[in-house]
Amino acid sequence: MNDWQALVEPDRLARWMDDCGLEHGPIEAARVLAGGTQNLLLHFRRGAREFVLRCPSRELREVGNTTIKREARLLQALAGSAVPHAGLIAACDNPDVLGASFYLMEPVQGFNPNNVAGLPPLQASDPQLRRRMGLAMVDALLRLGEVDYHAVGLADFGRPAGFRQRQVARWLAHLDSVKGYADWPGASELPGLDRVAAWLNAHCPQQFEAGILHGDFHLSNVMFRHDSAELAAVVDWELATVGDPLLDLAWLVVTWPDADGFGAGTIEVHPWAGFCSTDELVAHYRAGSSRSLADFTWYLVLAGFKLGIFLEVSYARACAGKAPMATGEKHHASALRLLATALQRIDQ
Repeated sequence: MNDWQALVEPDRLARWMDDCGLEHGPIEAARVLAGGTQNLLLHFRRGAREFVLRCPSRELREVGNTTIKREARLLQALAGSAVPHAGLIAACDNPDVLGASFYLMEPVQGFNPNNVAGLPPLQASDPQLRRRMGLAMVDALLRLGEVDYHAVGLADFGRPAGFRQRQVARWLAHLDSVKGYADWPGASELPGLDRVAAWLNAHCPQQFEAGILHGDFHLSNVMFRHDSAELAAVVDWELATVGDPLLDLAWLVVTWPDADGFGAGTIEVHPWAGFCSTDELVAHYRAGSSRSLADFTWYLVLAGFKLGIFLEVSYARACAGKAPMATGEKHHASALRLLATALQRIDQ
């Protein structure tokens, strides 16, 4: 039995698809796609059509069921919008079918640039295309910011009131949740954490225009078209909510690779020469949005603080033997850099 069949029983899936009128015949040519560490991504063919199934891993099913339902709802809401995304085909929240919530989406024809093997030949050969790739990512954020979340049925998808005021306490609690992990040295090994937290609370902007927030917008969570520099889709919407969209732009900036093509965590893009600077990314957003960037430093500091905690939690898991140590060490080094940069932004 293939590993995926422990999560997805083909005959059960086929019967459910019959009920939905989604082609006929057996599940064929099934293969697991990369990028599914917390959720299974399964590409398969049935009849004349191809599908991608997304469902939570066995270890994360309790939390993952809720996440999958939210993702499916978000993709449904984006249908017909200018936001590049994988089209939702059908969703199921009945655990009697596969034992967990899942959904089917259209396959995306594209590539992810975060690849140690390098960019495809077309993009690798043209620095102007690489420059446009960064601007295309900002354009995706601009289009997402234009979606009226009330009009597309997401009025209750998040809690925009008090969104920014909740951030520091929420992510400190997330870090505190791993304090008992064996061999993790603890939060005391993150210089400046308390100072950054205090500054964020003291300087929190009061007004903002709520909108849909991807929640983890960076080069690992997009796919580009093979024939151009345009986005084929923004992927991995598991942290999406209704909040402050400027945090997505700040997240993009703090994860953006350095002059050598190395970004936060395990992001690595080569060749990097020709890609936009972070200043160009922000300028492109400013030119295309009515949102004020007067307090953007606060968002950059928050993004560095939040992502630093995300990565440090990954390091704590690695210390406890729950994740690969090589990845954990990279994440810890990134967390230290992110917090150091946040402190520099505060001092400036």
